[in-house]
Amino acid sequence: MEYRVLGKTGIRVSRLCFGTLTLGPLQSDLTLKEGVRLLETALDLGVNFFDTADLYGTYPYLREAIRHRPEQPVISSKSYDYTREGMQAALQRALTELNIPYIDIFMLHEQESHLTLAGHRPALEYLCEAKEQGLVRAIGFSTHRIAAARAALSMPEIDVVHPLINLHGIGIQDGTAEEMLAVLQQLHRQGVGIFAMKALGGGHLIPRSEEALQFALAQSCLDAVAVGMVNEEEVRYNCALFAGEAVSPQWAEQLRRKNRRLVIQEWCVGCGRCVEYCPQQALRLENGRAVVDSSACLLCGYCGAHCPDFCLKIY
Repeated sequence: MEYRVLGKTGIRVSRLCFGTLTLGPLQSDLTLKEGVRLLETALDLGVNFFDTADLYGTYPYLREAIRHRPEQPVISSKSYDYTREGMQAALQRALTELNIPYIDIFMLHEQESHLTLAGHRPALEYLCEAKEQGLVRAIGFSTHRIAAARAALSMPEIDVVHPLINLHGIGIQDGTAEEMLAVLQQLHRQGVGIFAMKALGGGHLIPRSEEALQFALAQSCLDAVAVGMVNEEEVRYNCALFAGEAVSPQWAEQLRRKNRRLVIQEWCVGCGRCVEYCPQQALRLENGRAVVDSSACLLCGYCGAHCPDFCLKIY
């Protein structure tokens, strides 16, 4: 496994980051035993970097997977909270539920521009204080937008940015992959640590998975790449690919056959909350029910977190 230092943070991470969104209730909803087994397999194969969030519901998987490890792996989490009190509660929740004394990275979740960053200033200021207290080693934000990444250029307190970037720029909401990379290169030159998300475009690039992941690995400004995995074949395939090893054709074929989709259950009552919260505008109401435009859907699962009747699933 290849390792890099995440920008100026001094945090050494495996280039493969295990994105845990896919394990939990918003997506595959694996049992605790199943999820822990996958995380342990990744740890055994050299992965030392795991991404989670207050929203994901995956802290229990990580807590169990790292409980008996001699060294705490690098963990990144994030929260939508914009107040000081809300962010303080979110950070404490992470520390308590993960049963760890500190967390390596804590971020503002899904920022859009300098305006949303300004609106989250009280939360960010609290994270700065938490960093001084040793509760957090690095702070930053995740984003699907170039505008937010660009705003970080003038924010010296930002240690880490977690942007959406992939071969075709699928899901970037305000520009192209080339435009996003240009800003990320500037950030990296300034010492900001960068770890990518959605390298497989929310599943749309799975048929070209090796090409898509090699594209991400070829970008020198990306210290690590977060990839969601839901079975042992995916874990072993990605670990081999990121380690520069020969990839089994069987693993590649299994990935190509995997075709996930957003499913809206029959009990949907058309309340519209999923439409309101979809960052890709991939959902609409039609005949009193939610309908998905699969060509626009990134399979992020965020819509499901806002559905009061848990009607939205990814299979």
